[in-house]
Amino acid sequence: MQVFLLTTLTMVAFAANSILNRFAVAGNLADPGAFALLRLFAGAAMLVCLVLWQHKPLPLFHRQRIVGAGALSLYMVAFSLAYLSLDAGLGALILFGVVQITMFGWTAVSGVPPTVRQIIGAVVAFSGLTWILWPAGGVRVDPVGAGLMALAGLGWAAYTLAGRLETDALSATSANFVMALPVSAAVILIPGTSLALTWEGGALAVVSGAVTSGLGYALWYRLVPRLGSARAATVQLSAPAIAVLAGVLLLGEDLPLRLLLGGVLLLGGIALSIRRSPAR
Repeated sequence: MQVFLLTTLTMVAFAANSILNRFAVAGNLADPGAFALLRLFAGAAMLVCLVLWQHKPLPLFHRQRIVGAGALSLYMVAFSLAYLSLDAGLGALILFGVVQITMFGWTAVSGVPPTVRQIIGAVVAFSGLTWILWPAGGVRVDPVGAGLMALAGLGWAAYTLAGRLETDALSATSANFVMALPVSAAVILIPGTSLALTWEGGALAVVSGAVTSGLGYALWYRLVPRLGSARAATVQLSAPAIAVLAGVLLLGEDLPLRLLLGGVLLLGGIALSIRRSPAR
């Protein structure tokens, strides 16, 4: 039950990240680069303060940072840039579709293949997510935006898989954020690049970085070893659905029938995938 509650809390944080990023970038409150950099800086500052307060180590130059910080940088930058041209729902489908395929593929070749039930559950859950988020009418997909979101999916899958090897979730996440900041800045702050950021956009980036990213990612690193790669890939499909539901509850948006039916499929698939086999 504790793992279930903590996983739910983490997915809510992931959904809030999407809402904050989309609101700031699509609402012209911040450029994607400025939002990503401030988000990383706020997350790093929050996490380092927690590490120092708890007298924990900060393993900045551990070999795990090559994958962790590099994958986090790829995800942060590509994610923000992709939402300049992609519909939110379609972007989420590309992101989590790539994440799920990558993580299931990795588990298959790493000697711990997913079970048949986990695969069926993942297919059912992704079908429900597709039903919820697929845009109505004609769909025009910007190839650049789709490519960027696919890169973000690869980055997040690699970041999640790297978390299986970490022994201290808070220290590892803090080090990843600190090391990802200069890497991301080197990509974003190329000569001639101008960054625009309003006070409102800055506030959203700080909340996204310090709370829903920094603390949320640290909690996720704590959960991934307990969930396993296949379960971790499937439960993440709930994050965009939570974001849609938040729009209904908080913004008074309509509750379409496909949201209800797709939600049933999504939750059913996740439940099937994460259910443990009975002891023989």
